[in-house]
Amino acid sequence: MDLLQQFSDKYMKEEAPSVRVGDTVRVHIRVKEGNRERIQVFEGTVIAKKHGGIEESFTVRRISYGVGVEKVFPLHAPTIEKVETVRKGKVRRAKLYYLRDRVGKAAKVKEDL
Repeated sequence: MDLLQQFSDKYMKEEAPSVRVGDTVRVHIRVKEGNRERIQVFEGTVIAKKHGGIEESFTVRRISYGVGVEKVFPLHAPTIEKVETVRKGKVRRAKLYYLRDRVGKAAKVKEDL
């Protein structure tokens, strides 16, 4: 067990970004295409966080051209450049899966002041 802990500590980020469910975040991902590398931005609402430690991940949802798109990001992945919090959300649930069924203004999360 100690060997597994040493392995996971080696690959964990020093300062993991603080991501909370309900927040609107902008995730900067390093994308490799052929021999070129670029940064791609994905902005949306965090609807779930899972696990902990090295395998911690969060799910971000956005509406793109009228279609709901969800991406799961491992928090400690080396491809994630940075995670910016655009606005804080006020929610009372750990998982916001109910937003999948809502459209328009009903899918908004109240802002935490």
